Amino acid sequence: MARLVSLAHLTALSLAPPDLIEVAARTGYDMVGLRLMAVTPETPGYPLMTNAAMLRETKAALARTGLAVNDIEFVKITPEIDVAALAGFIAAGAELGAKHVITAPYDPDLSRLADRLAAIADLARPYGLTALLEFFPWTVVSDLGAAATVVRAAARDNVGILVDTLHFSRSAGSLAQLTALPHALLPFAHVCDATPEQPTTIEQMLHTARAERLPPGEGGLALRAILGALPADIPLGVEVPMDGLTQTAGPEAVARRCRSAVRTLLGV
Repeated sequence: MARLVSLAHLTALSLAPPDLIEVAARTGYDMVGLRLMAVTPETPGYPLMTNAAMLRETKAALARTGLAVNDIEFVKITPEIDVAALAGFIAAGAELGAKHVITAPYDPDLSRLADRLAAIADLARPYGLTALLEFFPWTVVSDLGAAATVVRAAARDNVGILVDTLHFSRSAGSLAQLTALPHALLPFAHVCDATPEQPTTIEQMLHTARAERLPPGEGGLALRAILGALPADIPLGVEVPMDGLTQTAGPEAVARRCRSAVRTLLGV
């Protein structure tokens, strides 16, 4: 069975969900990830949980194209988070058929972070969704080992870890750690490439992560080794923001180039 490939919303974040789905279908993806919550004040989120008209348009686009929704994002777990307030967000994701909720670690109290991750998983459980914790080198959960510690502390069978090839490569995690994790904790992964040079500042890390990555195979990350350490059958979310190319050629050109790069990388 061919590996499923999803177009992560960050790759074409200027597109509203119905348009993203149409572009994903035209450029050869099987699924999409949808950003329903904005990450920064400068970048958009598309709150389908409060926009009934766009929710209907999104469901219609899914029906027209036959694509599925892999994940919804982006929940920052902060000390101030109100988990109960996420109910509409998770319900909207479930209505779209999503499988995963992506969360991010922004609480320095790791015990409380694990408790909040568990609470999100409990909220998602009736809908059959998994709560995934993504780690970032600039956060308190900076690598795979730290993420595994938090996920184990959450002690829920519907929690897991989202490995992004960029963040894994920029952090202290090892391929041995990745290979040793239970497959159930790794239900899908984000794939991209980047230059091999390590950024020296958080600002550089953030700029690459949010604005200028490279299509898989066009940079210097050890993608084949990382993918070889992950479960062989999990979907890959292609998360490759390329702001410069998007401005000159448009988001569909970026999506198409990235899909072609993934085919080459996977040899299919």
